[in-house]
Amino acid sequence: METITTTIETTTFDYQNNNGMFGAYGGAYVPPVLEEKLQQLGNHFQTITQTKAFSQEYHYYLNQYVGRPSPLYYAHNLSKYVGSRIYLKREDLNHTGAHKINNTIGQILLAKYMGAKEIIAETGAGQHGVATATAAALFELKCKVFMGKKDAERQSMNVSRMKLLGAEIVLAEQGTATLRDAVDSALGYYIEHPEAFYLLGSQVGPDPYPKMVGYFQSIIGKEAKKQMYEAEGRLPDRLFASVGGGSNAIGLFADFLHETAVEMFGAEGGGEGEVMGKTAATLSFGKPGVFQGTHSYCLQDDAGEALPTHSIAAGLDYPGISPQHAHLKDTQRASYYAITDAEAIDAFRLLSRLEGIIPAIESAHAVALAIKLLKDKNSLSIINLSGRGDKDVERELML
Repeated sequence: METITTTIETTTFDYQNNNGMFGAYGGAYVPPVLEEKLQQLGNHFQTITQTKAFSQEYHYYLNQYVGRPSPLYYAHNLSKYVGSRIYLKREDLNHTGAHKINNTIGQILLAKYMGAKEIIAETGAGQHGVATATAAALFELKCKVFMGKKDAERQSMNVSRMKLLGAEIVLAEQGTATLRDAVDSALGYYIEHPEAFYLLGSQVGPDPYPKMVGYFQSIIGKEAKKQMYEAEGRLPDRLFASVGGGSNAIGLFADFLHETAVEMFGAEGGGEGEVMGKTAATLSFGKPGVFQGTHSYCLQDDAGEALPTHSIAAGLDYPGISPQHAHLKDTQRASYYAITDAEAIDAFRLLSRLEGIIPAIESAHAVALAIKLLKDKNSLSIINLSGRGDKDVERELML
């Protein structure tokens, strides 16, 4: 049960002492009934995660149950096609098939230490729901997953997986019946049942969730930095990841934040293009505001109301964004681009045929952006392959 060790000096963001803020963004905008609950959660997180017992147990499950470290694979054929040296961080090879399990194992252990009896979660593409149901089954905890009806229909395989794992599925039928509505439903239930443990899946929502999720996902970047030194003897030039709420991207970016020579790029769900209501590219087309408990960028109208969104990727179909990504955008530490549905589908098919790796349609957005920006650049880069595409194959083939 030893933690992963490395001789590479790491300079990750201090998740323990940022007071819930990333520059001008973050905070907790919640009803009074949740204020004390979230403060207690933050205090437990800061205390428990610093203990040797928690660290050993967390890394034991990451190594022996999740299957970490995930490989950093040199994509020979993709590199030749693009004209740059490209490595894939293979989060798709984790147990349950995505990066989400890193966070759910961490939070479920925290819930166990706090004596929780019921776990609730929201999900879009279903990968966080599956990972939560998996962790809840492992630790024999009751699990309730909230999912938009539209997302449940387009990710039916993951709905079946969650049910098989023993989770109760609660469909959100209001609004656009997507991830934003699942979050609203989960938060509503949490307000009425504050004794439950809300296992939030992305780097959004009120403090302490953005720093908790960022902390548990930072294992991705820590491994990738060590693996890149072992493979190439130096840091990469560029990092690429898809961005919906922002968890897989910040997981990769975290250990490189102070490596100023390393450029970082996020691929947002551009949907059908630069048309409000037909895109989910929050950082590209949104503006700052308070949404679902935090101050960050949001796709909103002039009255400050969140707009409907669209992306072929359920995991990117969300009008909000991580407050840390908002800060990285404003400080120009990272750059964010909208990738259309058509571009993502092309990259989905291309990676499948070039490398024999079927990516999640969310991850395909990052692949598409890398192809666009790296063409004939002779650059050394990492793409975070955040999940596998089993869930997307049947739907994609019908397009």
